[in-house]
This record gives sequence, structure tokens and C-alpha cells, in this order.
Amino acid sequence: MSIKIAKTDAEILACHPVMSQLRPHLELGAFLAQVKRQGENHDFRLVYLTDGGVVAVAGIRIAEWLAGGKYLEIEDLVTVDGARSEGHGGRLFDWIVDYAKAEGCDEVKLVSNVTRYGAHRFYLNKRMSIAAHYFSIKF
Repeated sequence: MSIKIAKTDAEILACHPVMSQLRPHLELGAFLAQVKRQGENHDFRLVYLTDGGVVAVAGIRIAEWLAGGKYLEIEDLVTVDGARSEGHGGRLFDWIVDYAKAEGCDEVKLVSNVTRYGAHRFYLNKRMSIAAHYFSIKF
């Protein structure tokens, strides 16, 4: 079992089958292009856990806000169907927290859809708090 940051096209593409379970609208080629573009323009990284293949993936970025300082945001976190509740997501989450600390971040943040109750339980069990309301306008 290992956790790595995807750096090559092959590593990014290997994450697609897992990430597509959370983001099914991203076909393979578009996924690769978007991950690379977000990496170049917005410090986005894919982190993945392997256990006989990729079983958990997270999209992360480090940023800074005037209000709260430097933070790591988890944009996506998903474990492959059939391997959920085996601790992979928890191990990946804990690695991300340690990575954020090592990078000098003051906080780890994430946004979770209001209907993802299982994810909310997971994050609350990981000692996260509900700290804000997230508002948006779709165009």
C-alpha cells in the first residue's frame, strides 16, 4: 500500500476509473487535460492510494486567503466501489492532513455537497467541523 502524488500522464490516467465514480461527467481525455490545466494554473494535485491498484483518489490544492492564511483544500475524495469502508479513504485523508502540516498550512478545508450524508459523517469523524456556508451562482 502506498500514497503518491500523480505526476505523469500514466499516473493521472490510472486515477480516472476511481475519480469517475465521483465525477462521471469527465471522460478520460478531458480528465487528463483538466487535471493538467488545473495543476498548471491553480496548484491542483491528484493524490492516490494504491493497494493492488488505485483504490482511493483525492484532488487537492494549496492556497491562501486573507481571512485564514495558508490552507489545503480537498476538492475531491473518493474510494472505489467495492473497497469502501476498508479504511482507504481514512488513510488517504490522514496522509493529506500530514502533507498540509508539512507544507506549512494552517488548516485543511473542503466543500461537500449537502446531500452526501455518508461523506459528512466521515469528515466529522475525522474531527472536521462545519465552519461556513458555501454559496454559488450557476451560469
